[in-house]
Amino acid sequence: MLNKLVKKIFKDFSYFIWLFVLVLVCLLSFSIYSNNKKQQKYLISNSLDNIYLIKTVKELTTNLKPRYVNINYISKQGDTYESIISNIGITSVDKKTFLKSIKQKKDLKILGINQKFQFKIDKLNSNKLIEFKIETDKKNQILFTRNAEDQKFTHKTLKKNLRKEINYKESVISNSLYTSAVDIGIKPNIIIEFARLYGFQVDFQRDIWKDDSFQIIFEEFVDNNGNVIDTGNIIFANLNLRDTDLQLYRYEYEKNKYDFFDENGKSIKKTLMKTPINGARLSSPFGKRKHPILGYNKLHTGTDFAAPMGTPIMASGDGIVTRARWCGGGGNCVKIKHNSTYQTVYAHMSKFAKGIKKGARVKQGQIIGYVGSTGLSTGPHLHYEVIENGKKINSQKLKLPSGKILKGKERKNFEVSKIKIDVLKSELIYNLN
Repeated sequence: MLNKLVKKIFKDFSYFIWLFVLVLVCLLSFSIYSNNKKQQKYLISNSLDNIYLIKTVKELTTNLKPRYVNINYISKQGDTYESIISNIGITSVDKKTFLKSIKQKKDLKILGINQKFQFKIDKLNSNKLIEFKIETDKKNQILFTRNAEDQKFTHKTLKKNLRKEINYKESVISNSLYTSAVDIGIKPNIIIEFARLYGFQVDFQRDIWKDDSFQIIFEEFVDNNGNVIDTGNIIFANLNLRDTDLQLYRYEYEKNKYDFFDENGKSIKKTLMKTPINGARLSSPFGKRKHPILGYNKLHTGTDFAAPMGTPIMASGDGIVTRARWCGGGGNCVKIKHNSTYQTVYAHMSKFAKGIKKGARVKQGQIIGYVGSTGLSTGPHLHYEVIENGKKINSQKLKLPSGKILKGKERKNFEVSKIKIDVLKSELIYNLN
């Protein structure tokens, strides 16, 4: 009877009994875990306080250096490839390999100012040059990588991740074209190209009046942060002078051959530009005058344009440089033969542009030098001469034939291209508003 009673009680309270047992087991386990944790903390604390361990860790962290080191450099005036690599701290063998690799690329034949270099060096392998990158222009760079087998460098061109944007700008010319364009965010090289296009028919010093205006559509290349890295082509330009529009459209008249044409399909390119310099004033015309230094009357065989020191001077037409040297009273001067009829002379330069020497071929609008005051000169200016069939003539009265005129199928294709540009202009103006 008693056994039955005990069994019944156990059966009725079995849930509570097992719960009580489970609680006891948990408490016991927690007690054991706490004691072990205290013991672990004690052992770790003693280990960290060990003077030998502290000294070893300190020694390791003090001497720990990255295996590969990147060195960045931007070239400056007077640099050569030899001088740049001599300061990198690599072996003489690697220096020779670097210079040999450079010579294999025609793009790197001339070292420019502000070119970016990046060198990767293996510090744990006798400062071995592993790879290097050289920026060739704002949109491209060349990567040289060492081949593990023959230890020579292979190269490939890398294009920077830039996107092309088409921009539209317009403004009233309040002071000068340059300042008005800069004020609305147009980059200087676009302004110079714009002025070059109109240099065949417009004198920016004398033909621009207050409240004249301009419109321009051009390309810009932008990085992922929205920064303008480089500019591209002008697609459309309009110069409104005293309510007369001079519209120019960029058009591919042959495969990979572009020129600017007016709305009637007439190329604006002439044999020679009207003035080979922008932002200058006519300081002395062609004709007889009293020489400012020699003091006696003498025929002035050219046209003088006063301009700030260092102002770029452009070739007024395509041709070959026949002289780029000191010319006595003319100081530093350049002479260009354009064809069998015309030659031009540019005198008193402060210096010649890169690559300008006898025998060099130049394009119309290309910078050939910079305004100076060398030779017999009272101040910075350009002395400009035009020679026609061996005779020096007045460049300002010279009437030259226009360039290409589109006809037939060419004209029809141009009209289609012109309509597309006009539609693009309308869309860009609409988006501005």
